[in-house]
Amino acid sequence: MPDQFQSIVVEKDRCLPLKYNTMILDKLENADLYSVMSENLKKGFEYLKNTDFSSLEVGRYEIDGKEVFALVSEYESKAPQDCRPEAHQLYADIQYIVSGREAIGFATLNNQKFTAEYNPDKDIAFFSGKTAPLTLESGMFAVFFPQDIHRPCMRIDGPENVKKVVIKLKV
Repeated sequence: MPDQFQSIVVEKDRCLPLKYNTMILDKLENADLYSVMSENLKKGFEYLKNTDFSSLEVGRYEIDGKEVFALVSEYESKAPQDCRPEAHQLYADIQYIVSGREAIGFATLNNQKFTAEYNPDKDIAFFSGKTAPLTLESGMFAVFFPQDIHRPCMRIDGPENVKKVVIKLKV
């Protein structure tokens, strides 16, 4: 496992990072700048650049088995209070907006309390605490590493239809 992808440790009722990484927010046209970070990140960006999502149905799509796969979803963005801060242990996320806009809350994992403990079958834990909103529009992506809490699906001005692809990258 590359050094930049260290996991999180559970200590009592809190999650603590082993090593920090920086969340990434950018446009897909700049993805090559980040592809050198890991082979799985490169595979995820190649899939995003080479796939026509206008005709792709909602669902799960294999890219490289359990190492890299895509989850395509369509939904209406929600009020922030209806979205929960989350983090993963086994996978990093590339969250790419195909159409629409949404805000994704962000916070670095730093002693936040669990609201739902880590579920290893779903690779997810939910947390309390505040997040800073990041605005993502069509053509933009954010990469969240295991030590990044993120709160996806938040509306900006009001509810909006969003089509999003989340690439799960095994770390």
